[in-house]
Amino acid sequence: MCYLAVPEKYDIIHIYMGGSMKKIFLFILFISGVIFSSKAAPCYGTRMPSRKQFFAGAQSYTIFQRKLEGDFGNLRSQQGFFTLSGGLSDWLSIDLKIGTGNILQHPVGRNEIDYPTSFAGGYGYRLKLLDKETTKAVFGFQHISVHPYSREIGDVRNEAILDDWQYSLLVSQQVKTITPYIGAYWSRVDYIHHWDNEHKRKMSSLAHAVGLVCGVDFDVTKKSWLNLEGQFFAGSAFSASYNYSF
Repeated sequence: MCYLAVPEKYDIIHIYMGGSMKKIFLFILFISGVIFSSKAAPCYGTRMPSRKQFFAGAQSYTIFQRKLEGDFGNLRSQQGFFTLSGGLSDWLSIDLKIGTGNILQHPVGRNEIDYPTSFAGGYGYRLKLLDKETTKAVFGFQHISVHPYSREIGDVRNEAILDDWQYSLLVSQQVKTITPYIGAYWSRVDYIHHWDNEHKRKMSSLAHAVGLVCGVDFDVTKKSWLNLEGQFFAGSAFSASYNYSF
């Protein structure tokens, strides 16, 4: 049996699940997180550091496709980061990341432009809305910026920047050493293109800005875990990270 109950005091949401329903919920989220695709910055999940606690990790993030407005077509990107999250309080954390990334942009009717891998970084925060036994709810904001090397096309130097913005709301249900989560997100991706004296910023279509998040944390040890996350209805991408608390 699975039902929602109105929580008391400061609880915003509380989900009660029987044993069989937990297994079904876990299976659906895991398969969705691996198979379905995403198009926004990774949400990190609902596991947050407590006050004065830190999480460090290594993260891989692949955007398989993101449609852009007009004749800018679509883009792809492969990114890798070292991540660090710190607890400002038991309900608020700051998320930082630094690494590398590339951009492959395919304009309509023209060849794809491959901008080689260079600097990428990001930041964000998460706000804990609910922490009740095995159930958690988290609101988050994340931003990633990718600055690959420029490309010469003919006699014209082309430069590109990828800005990835996202707001998310996630709910998780811990099942022993596995914590699946599900939620919704709103995202925007801006592709900034410079050539000669021209400067254009193209955002992804707002029609594809809202999507569903599915992810799961697998405990490896008492202080480390693996995170897998997918998002869909808004694009095609996937993230994976290994994390450690200290």
